[in-house]
Amino acid sequence: MISSRYAAITGWGMAVPQRVVTNEELARRLTTTDEWIRSRTGIAQRYVAGPDEYTSVLASRAGRVALERAGLVPEAVDTLIVATCTPDRPFPATACTVQANLGIPRASAFDLVAACSGFVYGLTVATALVKSGMSQHLLLIAADVFTHLIDWQDRSTCVLFGDGAGAVTLQASSERRGLLSTNIGAWGEGEALMAVDAGGTRLPVTPELLAARRQYVSMNGREIFRHAVRGMVESAERAVAEAGLQLDEIALVVPHQANLRIIEAVAKRLGLPLERFFVNLDRYGNTSAASVPIALYEAVEQGRIAAGDYILLTAFGGGLTWGSSVVRWG
Repeated sequence: MISSRYAAITGWGMAVPQRVVTNEELARRLTTTDEWIRSRTGIAQRYVAGPDEYTSVLASRAGRVALERAGLVPEAVDTLIVATCTPDRPFPATACTVQANLGIPRASAFDLVAACSGFVYGLTVATALVKSGMSQHLLLIAADVFTHLIDWQDRSTCVLFGDGAGAVTLQASSERRGLLSTNIGAWGEGEALMAVDAGGTRLPVTPELLAARRQYVSMNGREIFRHAVRGMVESAERAVAEAGLQLDEIALVVPHQANLRIIEAVAKRLGLPLERFFVNLDRYGNTSAASVPIALYEAVEQGRIAAGDYILLTAFGGGLTWGSSVVRWG
């Protein structure tokens, strides 16, 4: 028995589609330029899924890499969570498809929806399951094919998003590793600030709604910016305090990769240099729930994170949702 139980992160993985769409390609189709997109977002390119690269495909690829890094066989996994707002289909859960793809027998499998905050929310739920003893070996995947929801005629949104998946494995440990604290929240009154209106039970798809392009994401960029910065900063400060730490003890901040201006504003509000933030949105754009675990994967692979480091994860998404977590690596 493990007396003091923690949920250590023991494996990590990522996957992106094959196709790269550059700003120059978008500029040939839209009234925009590479300079306009870079100056307002920090994005230079993004990966866009093809017809055969749906959410479960990318999620399975990322999950397989995480299992290999952890040295876990699929049969050892007893819980599988997929954080996504772009499932393969309304039901069953995309996690069930991923379970079958990876050959994981009889593990519990379910989806979690918190938009771009999905990984932080998922890590919170996953850690609780491991610490309670209900799970021993858990696979958490965050995956979105968000370009499926964007209007490629809308310059204000189509330049922002890309597709991808990131994954981690969690295993029970007696060492003080993994998630040490978390602060998650939501403001449902702001749901209309970023949403896809048509296609659910509230507004089933009709020819009229399709003609109005209500099947695509709409976003109030100015308001989202303001709420994103506040949500990420306040939740980050609370998570760090709840972990019994000071901000200067955080080795690296891994933020949601939505917009470079948001990341810069969060860094300024927290009083941390931008160099302490891992930024890769120039190559991937906003991959929704997948952005934090993709960045985490790259930070580890590039040697930016060492055993024992305190890492701050912070995100914000539609809902409106937000969340921050402090992780001790190892």
